[in-house]
Amino acid sequence: MLVATSEHLKGREIVETFGLVIGSTTRAQWVGEEVVSNIRKFIGGEAIEYTDAIANAREEAVERMIKEAKQLKANAIVGMRFFTMPVTPTVLEIVAYGTAVNAKKSKK
Repeated sequence: MLVATSEHLKGREIVETFGLVIGSTTRAQWVGEEVVSNIRKFIGGEAIEYTDAIANAREEAVERMIKEAKQLKANAIVGMRFFTMPVTPTVLEIVAYGTAVNAKKSKK
């Protein structure tokens, strides 16, 4: 499955548009991560615990979006974006969305 943040795919022509596809997931913060993160605030450095958790959540959201596009028989997603928002002070929702399309190789 091709996934692009652009509206066009180089060397391909969009021949069919299926519409919006969405994948989302929520992640709760583990108390241990909060403790380690607070320590890092004082000593400096990247909060790796959060970085890894958010990266995994983004991957899961993209996988769910792709699954939805495949159910529509699409072979690509264009205009893909992420949206993240807090659900509660300790829970985040990560959303991946884009437009499901069929694209074929261009004859140009």
